[in-house]
Amino acid sequence: MKITRVETFAVPPRWLFCRIETDDGVVGWGEPVVEGRAATVRTAVHELAEYLVGQDPMRIEDHWQVMTKGTFYRGGPILSSAVAGIDQALWDIAGKTLGVPVHVLLGGPVRDRVRAYSWVGGDEPGEIAEAVQAQVEAGFTAVKMNAGGRTGKVATAAEVHAVVERARTAREVLGPDRDFAIDFHGRFTTPNARRVLPELAPLHPLFVEEPVLPEYAHRLHEVVGASSVPIATGERLFSRTDALPALQAGIAVLQPDLSHAGGISEVRRMASLAETFDVLLAPHCPLGPISLASSLQVAFSTPNFLIQEQSIGIHYNAGAEVLDYLVDPAVFRFDQGHINRPLGPGLGIEVDEQAVRRANDSAPDWRGPLWRHADGSFAEW
Repeated sequence: MKITRVETFAVPPRWLFCRIETDDGVVGWGEPVVEGRAATVRTAVHELAEYLVGQDPMRIEDHWQVMTKGTFYRGGPILSSAVAGIDQALWDIAGKTLGVPVHVLLGGPVRDRVRAYSWVGGDEPGEIAEAVQAQVEAGFTAVKMNAGGRTGKVATAAEVHAVVERARTAREVLGPDRDFAIDFHGRFTTPNARRVLPELAPLHPLFVEEPVLPEYAHRLHEVVGASSVPIATGERLFSRTDALPALQAGIAVLQPDLSHAGGISEVRRMASLAETFDVLLAPHCPLGPISLASSLQVAFSTPNFLIQEQSIGIHYNAGAEVLDYLVDPAVFRFDQGHINRPLGPGLGIEVDEQAVRRANDSAPDWRGPLWRHADGSFAEW
């Protein structure tokens, strides 16, 4: 079996899909994308395709090594995301060829269902009580929300109070038997994070995500030591070597993204590394159906898995939804806030190829918001 063609499709709302075809007629799908840089990743995928066409798709590990290390300049989100989508598609081909789900190829299932959470509140969170209540009524046992919008470099008492009150509101709606997580989204400085975390601790968040920017990993241990709140990070860490300093700093939850961090192959290894630090895995996934399907294959075969992010109904999905590109959306049906183990071969989903081809290049490239502080200076989004 040989790879004969690699195609990419830019589809609404902000996703890039990759289709790899073989001479045996087996097709694999992946989702290589950097939000806001889809066109750049698309170019990288087609550069890698020059190597892939004519190769045996079953040599997944060898291809991963060549794609990540075969040039003098390595790493970074563009290359690792391009590799991630290709890697997903190759695992999809392998599973379909052998007639088994990818998680079986990774050692078999270690659980029968995966807990998932839903987003509430948007980029600048509001109406938290109503949003959380809606997810409770939908059967979810966990939600995640942003801590706040634009935040001063040294937060005011009012800004700190607003963050804590949002968390208090969520806890009041959820009660003691459900969970909420809070995403600081890299918007907080280290002093801000250290100030806010102790005030959140009595409300028992499941975790606080990305309390400082990844480039300040050398200060992450200070944040971890500021309170008992579990600290999560990893959506902007793209390899085991990227993740190691965060693990050494004492984080509780690692959150690599299956469409950014080298795909199924590398995230599986990152999970194993995290396990040696007694750290749990919660894959980052605010993207589309192929990214979610790939995340679930890892989740079902990873002992130290905690919970799965998913983007059905998320505020970024303008113009299309996760289920729009699937032949059978029932594979992502939620059962009391959980997703049952997919039994189909490969990634366990059937992509609606005609819907993807119709949607290709039908919307402008998505760009992240540009935020500024009141004085006109740049603010982290």
